[in-house]
Amino acid sequence: MFLKERKGSGLLGRRLQGARQAAFVGREEELAVFDAALYGGSCSVLFVHGPGGIGKSALLRCFAQEAAAAGRSVSTIDGRTITVSPEVFEAEAAPVLDDERAVLLIDAFERIQGLEGWLHERFLPRLPEGVLVVVAGRIPPDMIWQADPGWADMLRVMTLRELAPDDARALMQCRGVAADLHEPLLAFAGGHPLALALGAAAAVKDYQAGSRWRPDQNVVATLLEQLIGEVPSAAHRRALQVCARAYITTEALLRAVMPDEVTPDDGIAPLFAWLRRLPFVESTATGLFPHDVVREVLEADLRWRDPHGHADVHQRIHAHLAGELSGAADSDVPAAVGSLFFLNRDHELTSGYRTWSGRAEVHEDLFMPQDMDALIQVATAGDNEESAAAAVRWARCRPQTFRLYRRTATGEPVAFFAWLRLERPDENEIAADPIIATAWTHARATTPLRAGEHLAVGRIWTLPAHRGSSPVMDLIHRRAIGHCLRADRMAWSYLAMRDPDDCAAQLRHYNMHDIDERPRLGELPYGLFVHDWRAVPPTAWLERLNRLPLSGSHQHTGEPEPELAVLSREEFHDAVRSTLRLLSQPSALAASPLAHTRLVTEHPVSDPGIALRNLLQEQINQLNDDPRAIKLHRALDITFLRGAPTQELAAERLHLPFTTYRRHLRAGIERVCADLWHRELYGHT
Repeated sequence: MFLKERKGSGLLGRRLQGARQAAFVGREEELAVFDAALYGGSCSVLFVHGPGGIGKSALLRCFAQEAAAAGRSVSTIDGRTITVSPEVFEAEAAPVLDDERAVLLIDAFERIQGLEGWLHERFLPRLPEGVLVVVAGRIPPDMIWQADPGWADMLRVMTLRELAPDDARALMQCRGVAADLHEPLLAFAGGHPLALALGAAAAVKDYQAGSRWRPDQNVVATLLEQLIGEVPSAAHRRALQVCARAYITTEALLRAVMPDEVTPDDGIAPLFAWLRRLPFVESTATGLFPHDVVREVLEADLRWRDPHGHADVHQRIHAHLAGELSGAADSDVPAAVGSLFFLNRDHELTSGYRTWSGRAEVHEDLFMPQDMDALIQVATAGDNEESAAAAVRWARCRPQTFRLYRRTATGEPVAFFAWLRLERPDENEIAADPIIATAWTHARATTPLRAGEHLAVGRIWTLPAHRGSSPVMDLIHRRAIGHCLRADRMAWSYLAMRDPDDCAAQLRHYNMHDIDERPRLGELPYGLFVHDWRAVPPTAWLERLNRLPLSGSHQHTGEPEPELAVLSREEFHDAVRSTLRLLSQPSALAASPLAHTRLVTEHPVSDPGIALRNLLQEQINQLNDDPRAIKLHRALDITFLRGAPTQELAAERLHLPFTTYRRHLRAGIERVCADLWHRELYGHT
């Protein structure tokens, strides 16, 4: 039965077509390529590929309208609705076989990918010369098309990417999304049309002025189905989750994160190859990464479905990347730090502070003598002549500490960074640079350097346009963090900053606090942000930043961070001597200054008093393994471990003259002090 059209109204299909046409935005480049092929015959086959939901079907509908307006007959084949068979395909495409002005549009080609060889070898060569064919699918065409010289001038391949920001905003406007929801929706969906459309529908429905929009689970579930579809196995799903959490995914990362999910027979290589073939995963020289909206959807789904599993994936990736950073080549350090800190992108402070997206707007370079003039120009333009003079002095005496940052497009130098390591700086160096003088004075007045330790001061010279939150400052901060995490026996680090109030919140989040003194170069004041790496060493510092609340909250808890005690050699030896006398009183041991040193934090025991007692017992017993120290061990053992009531009784039990016993005891205590001091400085070896 057919419904009769009412007078003055149109068909429902016509209304649908009008609504779709009104909602179509952007794609000017793709439309221009199609028009050139339609009117000028620039090619015979257009192959459009891109991930699910990127807008391929909408683009084909627009192509159909353009072709119809040009008086061309249009035939459409939908790979989702036909059988994968040459005979069926040819029957559907029959109208174009005898019409040289026909246009054939093939959608969802990934569903009939098995016909690709037959299509370009058998079917397409039989078409009339004027026919235009458009193939749209998630998977790029086989390289055999482009390797065939016969197709060189007749095939045009186009990758369909996300909408530009202005087009994405236009799409939200035509969907009726309130202006204050544009940014959160763009943050989630980027320029992905399907994600924008679903998010817009949810945002319009649930809009509350001033509320913070997040995609609900219905939006996430729909996107998962449309973008990803069925996943072959649990191991494949876990590989996707790793790819979503990590900045760049490699086989080595998968192997480190998935030791339990993959059997030796399966191996990691097939999983990596599967990820690489996915239409929403991009390949780079360093590894794989998913499109932003896929990353967000997978992350949102796992956090909602399995928060503990999400935390486990995060922790395993963090452990692997932290290990890679320690062994990275110097040139790879900023990228390694960036990958590690990408894991903390959910925190509001760090996400707002991170601008570097991997597009390589700027790059780091080594400083060369011929760059001195550029250093002077940048330092003078960014700061003043006094700052430029300080930069030149350091560059002449320590050029190896400098890095240069250039705009990739032009090679123009826009910033310089120096990491100045100081052990016993020359008095002239201190006097010539107020920033160095302030840092050195602060360290000496707080907890001075111990033998073999050093402090470092990071100095930045950058053009005004690149100060604050910028790709240049991102790279510089990553270089500075790399220095801190890879340094050997660094006591203090200082970072000198122009406009310190603008970055204070972010740097304090990283446990780098500004000191009261504001040194000046000329008329310009500088802030110095400092961290004591003996009190909070790199491992503890990274762990603090790596906390990932299972609740999904990204707010800092505000709990005070435990810091290690930093003792001088004399203070340390005094603490060892007094603590040895308290070995039989664990509750009293917890109050010892030693209980707050890294000696005790190395031991996985929750009670610091018990950990300290175990440590001292272990150190005393180790003397028994040294033939030269057996007598020392016996004196310490009888006095502190066995708890002789008096030293006279201890000497009697050892059958030693009292003076000999006292000599052995003093030597044993000094040996324990020296061994523990070495361990405090260099760690357990």
